[in-house]
Amino acid sequence: MQVQVRSNHIEGSAELHEWVGAAVQERLGRFEDFLMRVEIHVGDENAQKAGAADKRCQIEARPKGHQPLSVTHKAESLQLAVDGAAEKMHSAIGHLMGKLDAKVVASGYLDDPLLEEEPRQVTDALLQEEFLARQEERGKD
Repeated sequence: MQVQVRSNHIEGSAELHEWVGAAVQERLGRFEDFLMRVEIHVGDENAQKAGAADKRCQIEARPKGHQPLSVTHKAESLQLAVDGAAEKMHSAIGHLMGKLDAKVVASGYLDDPLLEEEPRQVTDALLQEEFLARQEERGKD
């Protein structure tokens, strides 16, 4: 996973870029194999003026084979903005990956292309587990 950090109206030192990149990479490390690139944009929306929630962090993640995901978080400090945006991106990627998991369709059969090898055995095992669970609920052993 390639991580790029850009700053706007904030002094973009190497230390800042390392810290922001490491903080986001730590939070998204679980998805490292799923992501091609992560772009992080940090900035001060009011430039040098003080203001509430004027620090902004936008993270754009590019998952392999999917459209890019983008989240933004504003806070009083840069650390809170980066942490908030990293948490939002973690949730967004987790949600996308959840959609990609195998789902049971209305027919009661699994809709999973990975089960192409022996779908009949997997389906039979799932139906047997369901039957046994219902029998147990009814008090029949």
